[in-house]
Amino acid sequence: MTPGLGFALAAMFCFGAADLLFKRSAATGSHARHSVMMQAWVFCPAMTIYAWLTGTLVVEQSALWGALAGLAVYIALYNFGRSLQGGAVSTNAPIFRMNFTVTVVLAVLLLGETLNAVKIAALFCTFGAVWLLLVEPSATRGRPDWLSLTRVLIATVAMGLANLFYKIGLLHGALPETMMSAQAWLFCPLATLVTYLTDRNLRTPASAWPSVAGTAVALLFGFVLLLHGLSIGAASVLVPVAQMGFVFTALLGALLFKETLSMRKRVGLVVALAALGLFAIG
Repeated sequence: MTPGLGFALAAMFCFGAADLLFKRSAATGSHARHSVMMQAWVFCPAMTIYAWLTGTLVVEQSALWGALAGLAVYIALYNFGRSLQGGAVSTNAPIFRMNFTVTVVLAVLLLGETLNAVKIAALFCTFGAVWLLLVEPSATRGRPDWLSLTRVLIATVAMGLANLFYKIGLLHGALPETMMSAQAWLFCPLATLVTYLTDRNLRTPASAWPSVAGTAVALLFGFVLLLHGLSIGAASVLVPVAQMGFVFTALLGALLFKETLSMRKRVGLVVALAALGLFAIG
């Protein structure tokens, strides 16, 4: 079995659950900046306490890669949350979870990971799946919501960069829990500052707290599991596997939020799943 594959599979389910809960918080009317800030308020102390209790909070220079990842993750989650306010989770979650394509390309170019025929075929399948999902017409407007799609593409690139920063930090000796704590220490004040400067207050919608807290917990375990996998395995294999949960997210999103799951979108999901399967064996 590929080293770290078990961690990546467990992370897959956590990320899928986080996407659904993120959509749930958007459905309550909570603005993306509020949802992201509230997630940070749960994630930061929870991650720090977890790392401290497990004896894995070892602050060193290599952990700065985690802080840089925190900046990228903030950009990713903020734009993903904004995209869900006008777009369907069954479309935007699969596109967002395609962030592994950015990671794969950069891991091959910068970290010297192998690029074989299977991975190349997987990349072509990925681009085909994204095209099928992007051209899906809006159910309410009869045309693509280009603002929503632009935001989710920005989120996708930012999260792909964050995955690369994780791998670099781990290669330099940082512990997964320390990396995630460093990410949280930058992410939390940044999310809070942006919200305050925008609204001049830090009021939060009470109705969003259950889904926001659930999202934060799901992301915490997802990230920790992924980083433990990356500490022993290749980013160009494990990151794609960890994103496989978007297929289940799309199906459950269509069921729970009454979103249209057309034949074109179904084909896109099947092609995306094929791409992920190729990455897993590549």
